[in-house]
Amino acid sequence: MIKSMTGFGRSEKINEKRKVIVEMKSVNHRYCDMTIKMPKKLNAFEAAIRNFLKDYIQRGKVDVFITYEEYTEQNVAVKYNKDIAAEYMTYFREMQKDFGLIDSISPSVLGRMPDVFSIEELPVNEDEIFGYLKEALAECGERFVESRIVEGDNLKKDLIAKLDNMASLVKNIEDISPELIAEYKKKLTDKVNDLLGNTQLDETRIAMEVTIYADKICVDEEIVRLKSHIEAVKGILNEGGSVGRKLDFIIQEMNREANTILSKAGSLAVTDTGIELKTEIEKIREQIQNIE
Repeated sequence: MIKSMTGFGRSEKINEKRKVIVEMKSVNHRYCDMTIKMPKKLNAFEAAIRNFLKDYIQRGKVDVFITYEEYTEQNVAVKYNKDIAAEYMTYFREMQKDFGLIDSISPSVLGRMPDVFSIEELPVNEDEIFGYLKEALAECGERFVESRIVEGDNLKKDLIAKLDNMASLVKNIEDISPELIAEYKKKLTDKVNDLLGNTQLDETRIAMEVTIYADKICVDEEIVRLKSHIEAVKGILNEGGSVGRKLDFIIQEMNREANTILSKAGSLAVTDTGIELKTEIEKIREQIQNIE
């Protein structure tokens, strides 16, 4: 199957402990360029996330957005820093002696002093968190790939139609070419007759001139190669897979053949058809840029 490089996927996982939302969107790019935006809490998993998502992405500029919330506070604890509290009390008592103050320090007052109480984050079970995160990543990745396949199928149908049109244009040029040679021979013969009157024509000379002209405008090789390229592209599209770069190379070869045909054009009809052929090739090239 053919996959487009344009795609979108979303997954949301919720349980009693946490909520994870993963979104992926992509556009075309020459290579695989992945950007991940997520909470700092998940930064330790970035490399693992990239490796995991490579199974779903070969090419494209992909933006990944991860939202993470925890519903339980069991991962934090209040810590009483006794040594710091004792140090505060030592200085309070010195102040009492120095200034003759009455001792009125209560636990509530002492507890408001900086660092007497602190909130510490308890060690988390990284395997549990990443295991849950992987479920959301996998579901999002599958939906992301599905959207690319749907778009890829539409691209394939459009490309096949354009290739069929190309084939008909190549056939037109193939049909016109022999007529051009016959027409040139007739014009040359008529012109020589006008110039020589009743003098006998040199058929050998006429044949030589026609041969030279035929060789000059001959596009048989270009036509054969174009037909071969058209069938090759159709075969690759039907074969599927990550074929964007291969197709891009073949389209470049097609464009070269079309340019050669235009350079050899012996009539306005061939020129017009050649221009139309190049236009169709360019349309195909633009579409192929979106294939993975």
